[in-house]
Amino acid sequence: QVQLVESGGGLVQPGGSLRLSCLASGSIDGRYVMRWYRQAPGKQRELVAAITDGGSTNYVDSVKGRITISRDNAKNTVYLQMNSLKPEDTAVYYCKFVGRAGYWGQGTKVTVSS
Repeated sequence: QVQLVESGGGLVQPGGSLRLSCLASGSIDGRYVMRWYRQAPGKQRELVAAITDGGSTNYVDSVKGRITISRDNAKNTVYLQMNSLKPEDTAVYYCKFVGRAGYWGQGTKVTVSS
């Protein structure tokens, strides 16, 4: 079992920044990928960014150049640095551990509004 706890969400004005964190604990071994998803009200959950244990990253087109995923393996933590936020970034953000099995965090809410 792997437990994930996200933090860092909140209310921010358009153009602002937030950094989300996802702390993993439990049976973390072997190779795994960490992903950030988001789900806006009334919409399906979508993949935002992913990072492998080797540090390779990929992003959905809508966030490229504004959002950066990173990880600190020593701390079992993955981050999502979000800059130049837009109202359409408003969503609940979830991290997911993808190894032998997949585990989700509980989500952290991000609201971009003036």
